Amino acid sequence: MSVDLSQFIPSFLEESFEGLELMESSLLNLEQGDDETINSIFRAAHSIKGGAGTFGFNHVTEFTHLVETLLDEMRDGRRNIDPDDVELLLESVDCMRLLIEAIRDESECNSEKIAENSRLLRQTLASSGSVISEVVTINVDELATENNNDMTTWQIKFIPEHHLVQTGNDPLLLFNALADLGEITVVANAKELPALNDIDAEELYLSWCLTLRSNASEDDIKEVFEWVEDECELILIKEENVKLSKISVDVSSAEGVSDESTLSELCVTSSKIATNTPEPSQKNNVDKPAGKSKNDLGSIRVGVDKVDSLINLVGELVITQSMLSELGNDFDLSKVERLNAGLEQLLQNTKELQESVMRIRMLPISFAFNRFPRLVHDLSKKTGKEIELILKGEQTELDKTVMEQIGDPLVHLVRNAVDHGIESAQVRLANGKPEKGTIILDAYHQGGSIVIEISDDGGGIDRQAVFNKALEKGLVDESTTLTDSQVFDLIFEPGFSTAKELSDISGRGVGMDVVKQNIQSLGGRIQVESEQGKGSTFRVNLPLTLAILDGQLVRVGREVYIIPLITIVESLQPQKTLINRVSGDMLLYRLREDNVPVIPIYQLFNIPCEFEHIERCLLVVVEADGQKIGLMVDDLLAQQQVVIKSLNDNYQQVEGVSGATILGDGSVAMILDVPGIITMALSKAQSNQQNQSHVTPSISAGVIS
Repeated sequence: MSVDLSQFIPSFLEESFEGLELMESSLLNLEQGDDETINSIFRAAHSIKGGAGTFGFNHVTEFTHLVETLLDEMRDGRRNIDPDDVELLLESVDCMRLLIEAIRDESECNSEKIAENSRLLRQTLASSGSVISEVVTINVDELATENNNDMTTWQIKFIPEHHLVQTGNDPLLLFNALADLGEITVVANAKELPALNDIDAEELYLSWCLTLRSNASEDDIKEVFEWVEDECELILIKEENVKLSKISVDVSSAEGVSDESTLSELCVTSSKIATNTPEPSQKNNVDKPAGKSKNDLGSIRVGVDKVDSLINLVGELVITQSMLSELGNDFDLSKVERLNAGLEQLLQNTKELQESVMRIRMLPISFAFNRFPRLVHDLSKKTGKEIELILKGEQTELDKTVMEQIGDPLVHLVRNAVDHGIESAQVRLANGKPEKGTIILDAYHQGGSIVIEISDDGGGIDRQAVFNKALEKGLVDESTTLTDSQVFDLIFEPGFSTAKELSDISGRGVGMDVVKQNIQSLGGRIQVESEQGKGSTFRVNLPLTLAILDGQLVRVGREVYIIPLITIVESLQPQKTLINRVSGDMLLYRLREDNVPVIPIYQLFNIPCEFEHIERCLLVVVEADGQKIGLMVDDLLAQQQVVIKSLNDNYQQVEGVSGATILGDGSVAMILDVPGIITMALSKAQSNQQNQSHVTPSISAGVIS
């Protein structure tokens, strides 16, 4: 009976991706003499290699062995930390990621890239005289004589629990890892080995006493056993200047030991266990695991405190439910007060439970930010620009679903900042700026939303160039008066670009419109601020979650709609003296310093209403993309949190509607898409006005021209 290791593959994949992120971020900050950082990089690679070996992913093990060897030379001081070597290691991390993604997706990876990177690693190691993937048998007596004063001897007692192998751990792999640290003697204790008929194939009955001779620290040794630290008894005793008298042999000879004597002495080679790495060109695909891994469905690591809070709330909910059930068994009017109290408690418990569940979905935005140091590093080299990336607000939490979907738009904005925003060193120096440009990525909460800012201290956006390009493409009229915000918003038009030269980084006239569409599909908006010669800021405003919305219920005729609370500026009773009608049959309401376009919802959706005249209606002033509008409604109802249901999944996309929800009475209410409604109303007004005077109106900050 064998253990199905495939059940542990998702955990291995998740930990491997985390290890790769650690390796990448640490390599970007690696400096000569930074022993702690190089050790952490080595440990991450070593863990990935060990895990891959456990599951039979030999291609990962073989490639990572080359990476580990180069890192080993760096941490031992045999090789200086050279920028070229760091670049090679960064590319190797990319290759490791490709290999592990291929395992996750059960697909092929770019074997040519892996082969080329392997060749470069071998070439680099050969330049320092490294012996790769060869077992060297060394007489420990001779080694002890030469380096006796540089080595420390550790006595290690390793007593694993009987179920250790059931969790996918193999003592031989641990001993292999110890062999990387120095020379070891392994003594197996078979005292607890039962009679042959009583042996359970899934149980482990051996324990071991090991002698390790190495310059490794106690933490380095404990690191080897970190995967099994809760499943064994581990004792470390340090001895000084103890001379060994054993000859090292290959650890593979330990396989299948069944000697019933009390002690079986096994010694391990002082170099490493041979992997006999084949040339990458001989093997195009990654090795398939013994058990087929399931497709990655995603996971969230949740703090114990959040789980404990959830469990406590469920307990409170059960208590409340029991109380209400007891009241229902023999209910009379004298228990109405207790019933109301119980229902109020149920409401409170449900709200707290909902908030607790939502907190579980919230992750620090650092998960999205982690990719950008490497991105800016690579683009900086490619463009020849020296750029510093500053990350702020990395612990700001965001819903996992929103974070996954905002990644690509942020990448495009950062690439655009590098390519278009930051000037060349010569231009910056000529303009009195530091040679090194700066890009700042910041995140913070604002009300019920999250704001992400991408700022640069580059040349800014040429307002006139953008306006001229818009004229050329027929997007605006020469007589049109636009604010800076409106002009900068033109860069999000499809195919719009002012770049004089095309590059494979940006400037092809595609992408920025998709960025805006993706952000709006999340219920967010993007704004641009720029000052020529000083830099630009792209500000993305997003809801914290796509699952729940704080909304204002409004009534139009017999229909109930929900307006996202975050978009509402104020609600008011219109005054007749402040109402004006302009060309295009559009109403304007004078709200202090602004002229706010008024949109009757009953006309927009072609439904009957109670009041058709604005003086008798209520006006809900909302804002999106820097534009205020007034929505005419018959009545304001309650404010409440609603669960968002997708129209795409259940029906089809409806213009002006972002989703739907089910109210307490079982009826369905539509959630209004405020940016979409603004677009619809503007399009209708433009059409009406063109029919009347052939002049295109524009709405900006409440002003129509």
